[in-house]
Amino acid sequence: MLAGTAAIKKKTFIEKRQVQPVCIPSVHLHMTAATMQVSQKDFEKAQEQLKLLKNDPGNETKLKLYALFKQATEGPCNSPKPGMLDFVKKAKWDAWNSLGSLSQDNARQEYTKLVSSLISAESAGKKKDTSPKESSHGGYETLIVTTDNNITKIMFNRPDKKNAINHKMYREIISALQEAAKDDSTIAVVTGNGEYYTSGNDLNNFSNVQPSEMKKVAKEGAELLKEFVGSFIDFPKPLIAVVNGPAIGISVTLLGLFDVVYASDKATFHTPFSQLGQSPEGCSSYLFPKIMGSAKANEMLLFNKKLTAAEACALGLVNEVFPDSTFQKEVWARLKAYASLPKNSLAVSKQLLRNMEKEKLHAVNSQECEVLTERWLSDECLNALVTFFQRKSKL
Repeated sequence: MLAGTAAIKKKTFIEKRQVQPVCIPSVHLHMTAATMQVSQKDFEKAQEQLKLLKNDPGNETKLKLYALFKQATEGPCNSPKPGMLDFVKKAKWDAWNSLGSLSQDNARQEYTKLVSSLISAESAGKKKDTSPKESSHGGYETLIVTTDNNITKIMFNRPDKKNAINHKMYREIISALQEAAKDDSTIAVVTGNGEYYTSGNDLNNFSNVQPSEMKKVAKEGAELLKEFVGSFIDFPKPLIAVVNGPAIGISVTLLGLFDVVYASDKATFHTPFSQLGQSPEGCSSYLFPKIMGSAKANEMLLFNKKLTAAEACALGLVNEVFPDSTFQKEVWARLKAYASLPKNSLAVSKQLLRNMEKEKLHAVNSQECEVLTERWLSDECLNALVTFFQRKSKL
């Protein structure tokens, strides 16, 4: 972990545009000489504790740490404002400048308090990970995987990040599906923890990538995506999506590979590929026109139309929509009934339905990943991402 100016490493073009100015309100406290001495001691201790954190606290928190450290060690912002196109330096400068006349003593206290909260949160997370319910399928950091009543449930578990799928989660989902394929469960269910189903690909997946490494990273990313989508194509048991909230990107395109999709009326479905200079994946370029017709698929995949749960149901992407207040109760009662059906009969029937298309789906998956590799390396993708994040920063 980082302290001071080392807290914010230089990012690639994507993360440069993710960071945003952070306003930290000034705090005025009465300080005694004794308190100042303790605060300085705690401040130094906090810097050491920060290095022990294992989880990335996120860009917003890093900016807060950077700003408070600078304020504590140098006082109010005294450096010239960077140019508009120097996104990282400008975000850091804005964060520091927003502290105004906050005293160095108060800045030390706020820095120490923030580090303490990060340490406590990480410790609590470790304790939670060791609970019996979550360790029923141990070894997962981004998922909660459990088996009960012949149902293996795979739950996205990054609620503070809107369940955005980072590289680790991609790999863990692959592993969870492989495990579920071999266990004694009858069906498998995928859902999200918190308000979101999942916000799709975590753009921090592109962080810390140097321009000279882009081709290598794009190739590796496409290979991971191909394996990820392939694990859904090949899954041998009935696979059901329980969409508890907004779904974006890859989490939407994959729905065509599920056998049944149930959604809360609070769910939405959005595939903003062209907005980001990218292209469809998850076999959606083939399955969406088959499911909803070419015209409606084009609205989603070409022109970024966001669907409500009711609209997605009308188009055939979702089987049924439930009121959010009764969603969990109604859906899980139905899933338990499904799981009581003869296991082998369900598996054989699933394979009869899927085998007719499996070879085609793998071919589509390969082609989509090849196109995405080209997209990620294109100037058009870069420009679209710049525009997207600039627009987002003005909201």
